[in-house]
Amino acid sequence: MKSDPSAAGGGGWSDWPAPAKLNLFLHITGRRADGYHLLQTVFQLLDWGDTVRLRVRTDGEVRRVDPLPGVASDDDLAVRAARALRTASGSRLGADIAIDKRIPLGGGLGGGSSDAATTLVALNALWEADLDEGELAAIGLELGADVPVFVRGHSAWAEGIGERLSAIDLAERWYVVVDPDAKVPTADLFRAPELTRDAPHLTIPLFVSGATTVNVFEPVVRERFPAVARALDWLNGHGEARLSGSGGCIFAPVESAKAGAAIAARCPPGLRGYVVRGTARSPLLARLHEWRQALA
Repeated sequence: MKSDPSAAGGGGWSDWPAPAKLNLFLHITGRRADGYHLLQTVFQLLDWGDTVRLRVRTDGEVRRVDPLPGVASDDDLAVRAARALRTASGSRLGADIAIDKRIPLGGGLGGGSSDAATTLVALNALWEADLDEGELAAIGLELGADVPVFVRGHSAWAEGIGERLSAIDLAERWYVVVDPDAKVPTADLFRAPELTRDAPHLTIPLFVSGATTVNVFEPVVRERFPAVARALDWLNGHGEARLSGSGGCIFAPVESAKAGAAIAARCPPGLRGYVVRGTARSPLLARLHEWRQALA
């Protein structure tokens, strides 16, 4: 196997971006017979997120060298992704996995799903497994509904349980993201009796033309997590604030990086602000292209 000459840090390690995402809106339009909720949302990928560090092992073992406190190895999404890829590809190789976490846990920014997707895409290359994007996305869907969008690496319109993806052209723009340090459990929100489950069905043309959209989780989270409610109220004073996904983080579009930095710098105690840029193409795809070019 060829080594990656651009591996960072030496010792056989290579670094791979795992970008965060924003849900520009999130509607629930109904439920399937099996109880799963039917969603409509737009995933806006960001140029900011975690970094997944990987080192190929020849003994077939997959291990997280910096385990998350309170998360068993068998429950770790990146570890599960690597093991699922090994099973699907028949590879006899393994990997050491380390993750530089920037995406807040439980923040609705897709951190765990993105880490899993990056692990799939990167190890597919490092192991020379040669699975195509569709096969990797199918593995990812077994891990979580948000994983395929990170595998495919493009901002997308999503329907079904989040697995039906359609490419959508979004203008690249800046956002300020605010973390109130509230870890919101997604499963509890889906069980909330007050959750709106009959939002009107949208289409991409309606969304693009400016149809009214919301995040149906926002009123539920506002009621149950006062820290998020306070953050939304504060950020609404600087723009149109919205909850991302089912998590605790909120965001608002801004005119420029400078404008976003000014807002982030004024965050009250207990809030942390980030300035991020929405991107049409995931930085993971750029890294994969760079890796392949280096080996050519």
